[in-house]
Amino acid sequence: MTKIIKNVSIMCFHDELCQVYNALMTALSLLREGSKVTLFFGSRGVNAIHKEKVKELKCLPDQPKEMGDAVMKRMEEMELPSAEELLFFLYKEGATMLACPLNVPLFGMSKNDFVDGVELANPGTYYKEIVIQADMNLTF
Repeated sequence: MTKIIKNVSIMCFHDELCQVYNALMTALSLLREGSKVTLFFGSRGVNAIHKEKVKELKCLPDQPKEMGDAVMKRMEEMELPSAEELLFFLYKEGATMLACPLNVPLFGMSKNDFVDGVELANPGTYYKEIVIQADMNLTF
């Protein structure tokens, strides 16, 4: 059986852990099936690629604390990898990871704050070469 290989663009605009996790797991699953995957982190999503802030992402921060804590506990019980670990897997397995050059300074960050493997997107070519060329564009 022949694998169907897709060119996939995934945009993550959130720093809520459940949304970030969904983006990262989707990206990793598609990458491991042979797709070419580009992740773009914009808006609050840039917090997910910050070396320190990625460790502090919360599930359901707009809900009562008990709900978010319960989700985090279940994730631990299931022995799921952390967002930080998923970013490392994506980097090592060949995903392209890009940060929005507008949102990085807006959130007081620089390239030095990024986890390994993240580069600044080129606004002059990003949409033309990544988004328009993609077989699938997914947003989280």
